[in-house]
Amino acid sequence: MGHDERGLRNNVSVRPLRVERSEAMSGDDSIVFIIDDDPSMCDALTRLLNTVGLRAHAFKTAQEFLSTKRPDTPSCLVLDVRLPGLSGLDLQRELVNVDPPTQIVFISAHGDVPMTVQALKAGAVDFLTKPFRDQHLLDAVQQAIDRDRAARHQRRESAELRRRYESLTPREREVMALVVTGLLNKQIAADLRASEATVKAHRAQLMHKMNAESVAQLVRMADGLALPPPPALAFPYERGLYRVSCG
Repeated sequence: MGHDERGLRNNVSVRPLRVERSEAMSGDDSIVFIIDDDPSMCDALTRLLNTVGLRAHAFKTAQEFLSTKRPDTPSCLVLDVRLPGLSGLDLQRELVNVDPPTQIVFISAHGDVPMTVQALKAGAVDFLTKPFRDQHLLDAVQQAIDRDRAARHQRRESAELRRRYESLTPREREVMALVVTGLLNKQIAADLRASEATVKAHRAQLMHKMNAESVAQLVRMADGLALPPPPALAFPYERGLYRVSCG
């Protein structure tokens, strides 16, 4: 980091702020990772984040960050663009395939429009030019943690939905694939060459296993699972006529 950028560290003031705290800033287990090779900047940012109840963990290099085991908790990364070794933009490319994606707030004293556009197109939450206002950083960090929390929640929901689906028997999956097209039990029975009572039993069982209270909810689950459409019906029902709208 050059002498001019080191001089900017005093522009991050640490003082009491009037902040409307979301869940991300209410003393939960979320954490903010900081990568900046200026220890004074790291200290100032850490103190600022602590004032709103956020934990912070600072690193001097991207390599140090990558080699550290990080907790599986809502988080974000405040990342300087210019770093020794792997740059901030290089690290962003390294993290692009992480699941869930790392939410990044870039900070830099040397940012320009092309660099900002590149970072934002690659998924960065914000790009702040030093010196920046405390509140601007806190707002960006809050947005980043909220995004990360939402992504983690979605991942858990998707995993649970997949677990439920995998608990179905092959026959129950066949029935489910036809139920979500809107077919009646007797139509499904005709297609599967089974009795209507058997289809009704399978349908009740799969609804229970999937924890679905309605066909519309089951349709949303099928969409969330990205299930392939069922094979052609044995009898020429037009699926488009029976597909249930999930609203």
